[in-house]
Amino acid sequence: MRTIIPLALMALMLGTAVMTTPAMADELRTGHLLPLAASVDSLQRDRSVGVLFSENTRDNLSYLERYHAMALNGAKDALDGRIREAFVNSSDPELAIDWLMNSLQGAFLSVTVYSSLDALVQAHPDVVVVLDTHNQLLTQRNDRVEARFAARFYDANLQYIAKAEGSVDRQVPSVWVHGKAAPEIAALIEQQRDIQQDALKQFDVSLKALVRAG
Repeated sequence: MRTIIPLALMALMLGTAVMTTPAMADELRTGHLLPLAASVDSLQRDRSVGVLFSENTRDNLSYLERYHAMALNGAKDALDGRIREAFVNSSDPELAIDWLMNSLQGAFLSVTVYSSLDALVQAHPDVVVVLDTHNQLLTQRNDRVEARFAARFYDANLQYIAKAEGSVDRQVPSVWVHGKAAPEIAALIEQQRDIQQDALKQFDVSLKALVRAG
């Protein structure tokens, strides 16, 4: 019972961190990005790339930060350390963004993140990337873990080129039921990180295919 009661408390707290967001929100909700298809030839290794985070990505980062904070501070000193560590490790808000940025930096000459479309347009990079991320993590009411990542590419004239993406959606056996030992619960929670990394590896494959085609 010492494990079950704090775990239920953690479940309640993590539930307050849940936020419903569209799977893939409109990149910028503006008319600036033209729906005309440009050539994939624009995606070459010697290009400069300007990155914008979609509204969905900014919301998703806030969601992960709240979940991560709950994992760090919720049910403090009452939850088994292995379970707490699993929640903390598997909800790292920087994991996906760092991975995605490293992938882009490995594919192109220079990669710069811009705070707004206006700032990006003034800088006039060769390629524009709108980065879109979505995560759904474990709560007492949700046993499905989702990780979806997409980079939509536009040329210097803001005409759409192509998309690199990775997506994994997996049901995880409930960690809230009675009878599970702490190591088993921790291993199940750690699957959240594995699912993110699997989706990110898919993204890498998709991105490399686009650059090869360019």
